[in-house]
Order: sequence, then structure tokens, then C-alpha cells
Amino acid sequence: MPRVFSGIQPTGDLHLGNLLGAIRNWVDDQHRADSFYCVVDLHALTIPGEPGQLGAQSLELAQTLLACGLDPEVCTLFVQSHVPEHTELAWIMQCLTSFGELRRMTQFKDKSDQQSFVSARSLYAQPSKLGSRRDWEARHHAITRAR
Repeated sequence: MPRVFSGIQPTGDLHLGNLLGAIRNWVDDQHRADSFYCVVDLHALTIPGEPGQLGAQSLELAQTLLACGLDPEVCTLFVQSHVPEHTELAWIMQCLTSFGELRRMTQFKDKSDQQSFVSARSLYAQPSKLGSRRDWEARHHAITRAR
């Protein structure tokens, strides 16, 4: 059985694009693959917010995904920050990635142009976080779905 991993940021209200582009597919895929779905709250730390807001949004998003039809008896649904191995592997990847490679990241350029405050460290770490996810996928023969 193939393995699927996909995640969604808890940074705003869900919209029709989320439902049609990802969530509807997740509900179907959970029955055809060994499926892992994640609320990627650590990726959302690059966006400023009020204390407690991200935690509340993460919980609400997880509840909404369950309400849309994700079945915890069939798939794995988790919040990224609740899995310490994710940040541990991200740290290792960050130590092994050069600054020159990180500076070429387009997300940092896009987000820094759009916002008055940008967490440079978290945005520079984004490629390493993605690399640690790709490493997990390779070791577990997982297929990543676009968010």
C-alpha cells in the first residue's frame, strides 16, 4: 500500500480552495493509502500572531479536518509541534545546510516583501524543514501531496 503525507498551515480560515484542492482528496486517499496528515503549526511561526492564537487555530483546524471526514481509525492526523522528532531532524538538517543554499529560498523573498515583520531565522530554516520531511518520506516510501 502506498504511503501519503500532506500538511496544512493553521494560518487562516479554510476556503473552497482548501476543500477542493486538498481536504476532499485527503478524505478519499485515506482509504487507498497509508495516510499521514499534519497541521503544520511550526511552519506557521513565520507569520506574526497574538499569543495563544496559533494553538487555538491548530486545534480548530484539526477539528475541522475530522469534521470533513478524516477518520483517525483509518489515517494518522497530528499537529507538527507535538512530534519532537520533527524538530530534532530539522535541527540536524539545518546544521548540514549552508547559508548560501538557504539564502536562495523564494519564500523568504516573497514573505519579506509582503509583511512589515518577518522572522528571518524561521524562513531561512524552511528548506531544512522541508528536507527533513523529504528524508522521512524517502525512508518510509511516502508520497507527498501538494497543499
